[in-house]
Amino acid sequence: MSPVKLIAVLLIIGGALGLAYGGFSYTKKTHEVQVGPVDLSVHEKKTIDVPVWAGIAAIVAGGALLLVGRPK
Repeated sequence: MSPVKLIAVLLIIGGALGLAYGGFSYTKKTHEVQVGPVDLSVHEKKTIDVPVWAGIAAIVAGGALLLVGRPK
């Protein structure tokens, strides 16, 4: 599989996942304190929303790359 086709497939899959889930979240460790035998840490949950237009644009770009990368 050529690199162009691989990128195209990844764009299509990423765009479809972006449309299906609408975003993703992750946990970031912000502070950690160790006082004697007690360990304290703060975890902050962040959410990143994927706009609908970005998912559609990724699918269209992936489809275009598949059409352009096709041998003639």
